[in-house]
Amino acid sequence: MTNAFELGQRIAEAGWVLLTGGRASGVMDAASRGAKAAGGLTIGILPTSDRAGMSAAVDIPIITDLGHARNTLNILSSQVVIACGMGAGTASEVALAIKAERSVILLNPGTESAAFFCGLSHRVMTANSPEVAIDLTRKFLDCTNPP
Repeated sequence: MTNAFELGQRIAEAGWVLLTGGRASGVMDAASRGAKAAGGLTIGILPTSDRAGMSAAVDIPIITDLGHARNTLNILSSQVVIACGMGAGTASEVALAIKAERSVILLNPGTESAAFFCGLSHRVMTANSPEVAIDLTRKFLDCTNPP
């Protein structure tokens, strides 16, 4: 969770808004807490019909009652998707991001995850630290928002 907390901090320090699944567990909570610690704005797109289980570090909760289908909202609302860890939910979000032609950064992915997702799209990159993930994010944003 150290990477997620630092990633949240770095996102806030860059002046970006952090969007997560909003729950009070795992990477979602750690990234939100990191962003709040750095004075950032956090949005949580929650899968339930209420705020139960929401991270205390979420400023703007979006209540969806969509369950896992809310992952589509997470992806379509993001310019760049950073995956920190790789469980089934994260893998589904990465796949949705590739389908939606979003840029994706896999932070410290396993060898198999990196090979699989990088093989699906040239928009998928890997990073070995939150700092590298932020540098890649800047590059992706510069390509999509030229001066």
